[in-house]
Amino acid sequence: MGRTAGSAVGAVLVLATVATACTPPQLDRAEARRARSSPATASKSPPSPKPSPSNAPLTSPDFPPTPAQARDQLARLTVAWGKNWQTYKRSEFGEGWSDAVDAPGGRNGCDTRDDVLRRDLRNLREGDRNPCVVLSGTLTDPYTGKELPYYYRRASQIQTDHVVALGAAWRAGAWAWTPQRRLTYANDLDVLLAADKDTNYKKSSQTPDKWKPPRKEYWCEYGRRWTGIKAKYGLTVTAPEKLALQDLLATCGRDAGAGPG
Repeated sequence: MGRTAGSAVGAVLVLATVATACTPPQLDRAEARRARSSPATASKSPPSPKPSPSNAPLTSPDFPPTPAQARDQLARLTVAWGKNWQTYKRSEFGEGWSDAVDAPGGRNGCDTRDDVLRRDLRNLREGDRNPCVVLSGTLTDPYTGKELPYYYRRASQIQTDHVVALGAAWRAGAWAWTPQRRLTYANDLDVLLAADKDTNYKKSSQTPDKWKPPRKEYWCEYGRRWTGIKAKYGLTVTAPEKLALQDLLATCGRDAGAGPG
């Protein structure tokens, strides 16, 4: 072996001996020192905190209104025929769900649909890494009473319904709103319910004079929610719609409470 080759082998043996002499804590400390001295690492932003959905309200404290409140609100709504129905586009209310709204569920770091599922489903199993995500649960559909299971990443019979549909809101005054107000409406949890997909398709954007939930036990709350949404956003009602809402609220009884029903 030549002198040059022998020197190289010796250097390798010395480095190997030094490396094997380092304990894991020593290696960790060395790695930490290198990370602190690295400009690339130092310029990185700290990791974002996990969302804390449990701390965010998923409904307004006074919603839905009591039957008495709903009757009073209904009496104050402006009666008018819908306008500009031919100009409605879903995109006018934003592209998909948005958390960037000042409404129940807004700015809590969670997707709007996940907020609805966490509020409306029972037997919830939420994600460990992201508690916003619902892994499984069960919905008692308010419109039909059906028991609908939900599993993450599987086809589901559950949809997210705008009680006063976007098209109905557009005809009742949303056509004149700012884009941000329409985005807020589309993602306001007071406006939304988890519901049976087929029933939601049948409901479409119809007002209560044209469609009512098949489950009559839900008529009282449906009338309360619909009226509360119209009052909250200053939307108009048609004359037939107002009469239908009066009939829905008549099923509540004069002493019905303010619970979710």
